[in-house]
Amino acid sequence: MNVYTVLITLFLVMDPIGNVPIFLSILAPFDAAKRRRIIVREMLVALLVLSLFLFFGQYILQAMHIEEHALGIGGGVVLFLIALRMVFPRGREPVYDPKDEEPFIVPLAVPLIAGPSSMATVILFASQQPSGIWLWFLGLLGAWFASACVLLSADLIRKRLGNRFITAMERLMGMILTTLAIQMLLSGIRDFAQTL
Repeated sequence: MNVYTVLITLFLVMDPIGNVPIFLSILAPFDAAKRRRIIVREMLVALLVLSLFLFFGQYILQAMHIEEHALGIGGGVVLFLIALRMVFPRGREPVYDPKDEEPFIVPLAVPLIAGPSSMATVILFASQQPSGIWLWFLGLLGAWFASACVLLSADLIRKRLGNRFITAMERLMGMILTTLAIQMLLSGIRDFAQTL
């Protein structure tokens, strides 16, 4: 595992392309400049949340006596379910009622960007190779920066490419994430088999 694997995996799990329509619908009442400010603020909150889970999530797991191979298998299953939802999407309407008030933390930062799957993924990386935690942090920063660029370009993406392209890209990302999830699951099973 290297920093590029972490970056790509987290980018796929954060799913900024799939979140473009949701962000645009939630931020529709605001002008373009205010939308950009809200997106920057919410992305910073998401980065803070994910960084906390990256650096301190493994201590929570140790306190709960969860072994690494169990986390690997569980993380692989969770990522696989997320990937299936990306490939075969159902209607994803956020539980949010915009009455012209600014969204704060929920639902944009948490759970759309820093959701349970992103949190579980960073904990998994940190627990598998704690010595490389600063590399995983660089991967997290790269994925976060790429996601922020996509979401800040949401209006342009929808105008230029349309919703059909966004849907197609999300499904492609889901297929890639499926293979990563299976690899994570197989690695967890192999590690468990070696302990027997």
